[in-house]
Amino acid sequence: MSNIRVRKETGRLFLDFRVFGVRCREQTELPDTKANRKLLAKLDDSIKVAVANGSYKHEHFFPMSKRIAEVEEARLAMSTPTHKTPNSSTLATSEMYSDVAPSSLKPTPLFSEFANQWYSEMEVGWKRSHRTTTRGVLDNSLIPQFGPRPVNEIKKGDILAFRSSLAKLPGIKNKNSLSASRINHIMTPLRMILTEAADRYEFAPAFINIKPLRVGKTDVQPFTMQEVQDILRTVRVDFRNYYIVRFFTGTRTGEIDGLKWQYVDFERRTISIKETIVNDYEETPKTGESERDIQMSQMVFDALLAQHKVTGQGVYVFATSAGTPISHRNISKRVWYPLLRLLGLKKRVPYQTRHTYATLMLASGEAPEWIARQMGHTTTEMLFRVYSRFIPNLTRQDGSAFERLMAAQMQDQPHPIIDPQSLNEVSAYSGINPNSIGVNHLPKIQSRVTEKVEQAPELPEPETPKPPVALPNNRINPSADAALIANPWLEIAKHSGLSVPLPTDSILPSDHPAGDLL
Repeated sequence: MSNIRVRKETGRLFLDFRVFGVRCREQTELPDTKANRKLLAKLDDSIKVAVANGSYKHEHFFPMSKRIAEVEEARLAMSTPTHKTPNSSTLATSEMYSDVAPSSLKPTPLFSEFANQWYSEMEVGWKRSHRTTTRGVLDNSLIPQFGPRPVNEIKKGDILAFRSSLAKLPGIKNKNSLSASRINHIMTPLRMILTEAADRYEFAPAFINIKPLRVGKTDVQPFTMQEVQDILRTVRVDFRNYYIVRFFTGTRTGEIDGLKWQYVDFERRTISIKETIVNDYEETPKTGESERDIQMSQMVFDALLAQHKVTGQGVYVFATSAGTPISHRNISKRVWYPLLRLLGLKKRVPYQTRHTYATLMLASGEAPEWIARQMGHTTTEMLFRVYSRFIPNLTRQDGSAFERLMAAQMQDQPHPIIDPQSLNEVSAYSGINPNSIGVNHLPKIQSRVTEKVEQAPELPEPETPKPPVALPNNRINPSADAALIANPWLEIAKHSGLSVPLPTDSILPSDHPAGDLL
């Protein structure tokens, strides 16, 4: 019925066939490879099935074709039945390339057609930047790969093979391959399109149990306070206020570039984030939580007062000489990166100023909930997950604070083992050197009573132990503590791992409060 041919000028494949007496030569963007010829062969089989059961629509297979009207006119002229009983060969082809029975076959569109339809239905709820990104994914990745195939013929194996091919493409900034994050961003629209198509056309969804690739932790490289001071002292005077606000408010790049004077309240000392600039267009902030009020520190307050004398008559806080918003790409190229090279600092994107704000605020002891609100985060989870590993290096909070607290609180408290006679009894029954336990292993800061024991040059020779003094029977609910009080070397035996038999003369009477516990 059709021939798969290649155009010499472009090296791209096209399908040459006749339908209802009309010759069609439909072009594709597929290069001449064995795999692509196999795809077009499957497309040809699908066309045969649709023509056989009377459901063929030229626009379903080739939405950009110039022959749509001509083919439809020829179909009507031939009075093709809407439903035609398939013969045995048609049935075999239908069962091979369709997920539903021929008697109830619903025509499914090509991926390119359905993807464009899905985009037109969804874009109304998207921001301009997201529309641009998704349109680019469709045009540059998904439609060239799956465009000429009916959506119900795209299987799980095809999806995994496509994802694997993405991992072999070169990435940006001279990277050998696309990042896992970028691959996931390409696969997300594909998943949404195929899932929606499966729901509408009642076939088994192919995007099942395909998990996103694991993405590594955010590359956070905050500046130290000394580096921040060096930057602010060295930067061009006309950009000093700009970087003070960036470093000490944690604003995103689009938020500070789009900041307007109407959102700066000097009386309340707040900056309201209501708008942002993305790809030179004004938009609402990234999320609902991103619309927030940022409190000004004194340094930020002074910087904005100074900036108001320069651009206060205009709309934007940081603007060009023409009053338009500044371009962060231009500033990064002409100011930021040359400044880092001058100071001998590692090259980092300007967004690291936001990470610096978070780490410095956490290091200073500010409440995490407050910091999260200032940065526009929903919860503190991301705050600790991304930034917490930098805090010990800034505050030296490595357990020494607890040590200082205990030393201060326990300074006047005597140690439980302070009696040399008790130490002699311990040595006699446990075999433990009394000079290796108790007070000799205590911290340097101890009570005055303990220090006297530590200064004892040598302990006297152990004497014959005396049986413990019976305790008055005034305990209503005996416990294990009573046993330890009545027999103090049991505690030593427990910690030394020794099995110490009790002297025969130290067995308590049965009517003693601890007698039934021993």
